[in-house]
Amino acid sequence: MFEGFETTRVRIDDDTTIFVRHAGDGPPVLLLHGHPRTSATWHRVAPLLVRQGFTVVCPDLRGYGRSTGPAPTVDHSGHSKRAVAGDMVEVMRTIGHTRFALAGHDRGGPVALRLALDHPGAVSRVALIDCLPLSEHLSRITAEFATQWWHWFFFAQPGIPERVINADPDSWYRGDPATMGQENYDEWRSTTRDPAVVRAMLEDYRAGLTIDRRHEEDDRAAGTRIKAPALILWSLRDDLVDLYGDPLEIWRSWAPDVRGHGIDAGHHVAEEAPGPLASSLAGFFAGRPE
Repeated sequence: MFEGFETTRVRIDDDTTIFVRHAGDGPPVLLLHGHPRTSATWHRVAPLLVRQGFTVVCPDLRGYGRSTGPAPTVDHSGHSKRAVAGDMVEVMRTIGHTRFALAGHDRGGPVALRLALDHPGAVSRVALIDCLPLSEHLSRITAEFATQWWHWFFFAQPGIPERVINADPDSWYRGDPATMGQENYDEWRSTTRDPAVVRAMLEDYRAGLTIDRRHEEDDRAAGTRIKAPALILWSLRDDLVDLYGDPLEIWRSWAPDVRGHGIDAGHHVAEEAPGPLASSLAGFFAGRPE
């Protein structure tokens, strides 16, 4: 995987070090993975973007993969999207980029949203993939949502999910090496067997239901919106449209400049449809019309 890419570890503070893959010589692009993946989920997309002329940066989010993070706190602030977005700004600054395009998938989407809201001068364009703002999910809870996305609320329980997941992580986290690619699968499987990574992933969800929701609601009350052009992408064989209708309508209340479309894939679109995803991202990041 990632032939020609360099790896770097960026030290944020005494508790947090971010593992990063990067390559290319062109406009910088930051790709943020979701749960329970690592930066390796982009292994088919990132080289395509490099060949399109971009510098591509793929980090493991705080506590995921080979990145480290702080111990949990009562308010979950150490794993808030605000903290993780701050990591990403420092990662890009360390590599040499103060302004960049940005894409976030799944849990990486709320991080990308937070980065665009908190650091508008750093973000030239933002792509948000298979996600909504966390507060929008939580304001639309139905029996169908609670049934299909029950893990959000299970992960929020103190102590219990750690014991359940770590008792048999291979049964809990399921992946297919044929679909994922063997090296991606092997990296992902090794991290899901690490109790420290499991804890961090759970803290990500706990923050989402508490401090992250408050931050987003504060933004809505203050009228804070994404200033950069935004591309909204969703997997047609996932459930985002079934649950919420047109995602563009929801995102238009968060950003004045929104466009987007669906891609024929399941949820892990970077692994299942790398060509169409890379094409959509490259066109958007280059400023080409939809």
